[in-house]
Amino acid sequence: MKKWMKLLLLTVLPAVALVSCEDDDNDVVLNDANVMVVHASPDAPGVDLLINDTKVNTAALTYPNNTDYLNVPSGTQNIKVNAAGTSTSVIEANLDLDPNAAYTIFAINTLDNIEALVLEDDLTAPAANMAHVRFVHLSPDAPAVDVAVQGGPVLFSNRSFESATAFTPVAVGTYTLEVRPAGTMDVVLTVPDVELSNSGIYTIFAKGFLAPPAGNTNELGAEIIVND
Repeated sequence: MKKWMKLLLLTVLPAVALVSCEDDDNDVVLNDANVMVVHASPDAPGVDLLINDTKVNTAALTYPNNTDYLNVPSGTQNIKVNAAGTSTSVIEANLDLDPNAAYTIFAINTLDNIEALVLEDDLTAPAANMAHVRFVHLSPDAPAVDVAVQGGPVLFSNRSFESATAFTPVAVGTYTLEVRPAGTMDVVLTVPDVELSNSGIYTIFAKGFLAPPAGNTNELGAEIIVND
């Protein structure tokens, strides 16, 4: 069962987003925690990420991108998200991190209501010929949805905004997924060519606006993160 935590929101600025750590190393350090940050706020620009007041990004993380897993000491650590290039924190929390655990921090919702959602990531290896898949609903104006295999079963049902599933075993293969308003067969989004590899661990999140505001082109879509 994943732990859900809310980061303490401070001031919301008109220029917020997340920061990209261009680090191809996902090496696990013994007793450290591993933390990934995802920018999923569809109308927020870029930000910096600070861990214990040390900036860990080299360039602003923009929607809908994510960092790699960052090695962070376990225990209580201070996490800040700053408007890019400034010392003004828009999100700050002291986060309790378990040794050798993995977490994903999502920046979600619209800019005016930006908040953070933290999930603990279960990176247990899948069984042979299986992958593990998690779905997170992060489209702020979309209703609850079902996620189904085209011509096949529903994988995740009745997921509302800000909700996440557990990592779920799915047979390896290449799939076309359909996103539908919960309990209906109406397809609002088709996601083709979703390739699930043997022993792969993935997060699929719904992103963007069902009805984008004026001047915003971030329509409803899906993003796939390879967790492992």
